[in-house]
Amino acid sequence: MKEFIQTLKNIWKIEELRSRIIFTLGILLVYRLGAYITLPGIDPNQLDNLQSTTATGVLSLLNMFSGGAFSQASIFALGIMPYISASIVIQLLAIVLPYFRKLQREGESGRRKINQLTRYLTVGILFVQAPAYVASLHGLLQPSAFLITGTFFTFMTTVILTAGSLFIMWLGERITDKGIGNGISLIIMVGIIARLPFGLAAELATRLEAQGGGLVFLLVELIVWALVIASSIMLVQGTRKIPVQYAKRIVGNKQYGGVRQYIPLKVNAAGVMPIIFAQALMFIPVTLTQFSTDTQTMGWLTSAFVTNTSLLYNLTFAILIIAFTYFYTAITVSSTQMAEDMKRNGGFIPGVKPGRRTVDYVDSILSKITLPGSIFLAIIAILPTFALLLGVGNDFSQFFGGTTLLIMTGVVLDTLQQIESHLLMRHYDGLLKTGRIKGRVGA
Repeated sequence: MKEFIQTLKNIWKIEELRSRIIFTLGILLVYRLGAYITLPGIDPNQLDNLQSTTATGVLSLLNMFSGGAFSQASIFALGIMPYISASIVIQLLAIVLPYFRKLQREGESGRRKINQLTRYLTVGILFVQAPAYVASLHGLLQPSAFLITGTFFTFMTTVILTAGSLFIMWLGERITDKGIGNGISLIIMVGIIARLPFGLAAELATRLEAQGGGLVFLLVELIVWALVIASSIMLVQGTRKIPVQYAKRIVGNKQYGGVRQYIPLKVNAAGVMPIIFAQALMFIPVTLTQFSTDTQTMGWLTSAFVTNTSLLYNLTFAILIIAFTYFYTAITVSSTQMAEDMKRNGGFIPGVKPGRRTVDYVDSILSKITLPGSIFLAIIAILPTFALLLGVGNDFSQFFGGTTLLIMTGVVLDTLQQIESHLLMRHYDGLLKTGRIKGRVGA
């Protein structure tokens, strides 16, 4: 405890780190306050039906991603997911269109252009999702809940929801630039953590009311939850090390190289992004169901993308996660660049020839460790369904794995890693005496 207090004092002593943390907390506070501002023209006292509808199913996940704003008919109801969906589309286009591949190789200028195109696409997605949300409000709320009606209400609400999501996107970018951690990920995580106390309280109340071992069952739930958290951290931090031998070089009177080092390849190099991408794509058919009048089509879409306890939903979700894990690993870990760096520095993998053979070897290692990592990621992602089927309450079951738990562990580890980097750079002890924190970013 004494060491922890001393670490907090060290963090407070570093002016830049202190200002970044305060700035981040201030931005997150603005985001949380905005989640409780109801859309103009809607009576906030008549939202009970909307809140009960979003308490279960995939809509509860959408509500969690928005930090509860979805069920509050808030100006931030659509959250950050339209921006995530746009990012997915842009990255997919980079695979098939040479123009986007060229932008990715242009460095900072290309990144700015891609960000600009992503924002434009986000606006286009919002102009589809916002009217769908308005249509769902008309279907779930009583007519007396609307203080303004007609086309004007639809137009006004669409503009406000679009502006709200773009404002959240801007807040996330400000955190990334001037705060600590990844802004978009932190905003998603804060929305998730905001629901955790309610989930724990609801589960505790349910177990206290139950007859015959309710508290024992709650204790078992908490133990299993702790084990799942530990497994998630192991997944985030797991690595496979590749040995690299560096040849001796003599420059002047100094000798370099001649030692064996190791390049760590992460078992889950993609982090939580595959789950975020897969979940964002799962939300698109939910939007389409608001416009479809075909009963058969709506039934299939509901089973595959809305009913989170159905076999088809979980199978679709798992396949998307595995596919996106390979996709995101391929664009974040460049085996060609790794081989070139080794050759440039006089290094080689023992038993493997430099050049193309090294690239193929690294690719094969990545494929071997990514497969079990992606399967384990998919299993953790669908664990909330099993928890729900075993009798865990809906509010608490969402924290037994899936998007919520992996985002929480991954984002917390990344943020702590950045804080520790500031401490070590200024010759303070890190957050842990036993070793450095490993986030999603590899060495």
